[in-house]
Amino acid sequence: MRVKVIVKFGKQENIEEEDEKLVLKLTTRPEKGRANKKLIELLAEYFKIPKSKIKIAQGLKNREKVIEIEKQD
Repeated sequence: MRVKVIVKFGKQENIEEEDEKLVLKLTTRPEKGRANKKLIELLAEYFKIPKSKIKIAQGLKNREKVIEIEKQD
């Protein structure tokens, strides 16, 4: 799944669908992996799955990321 991350967003955090990808708006700053951690937390909430099932496959330091979600048993 492809996601786009907007960091340092001034309002509340949210997830929107746009052109077959998710856009996550985070208030977190992109320092020391904090934004990536928050990204995983929000996706886990959104999909109602454990955080351990979500992995950033590509784009650790980019706005555009590829996310892998492990299948539930």
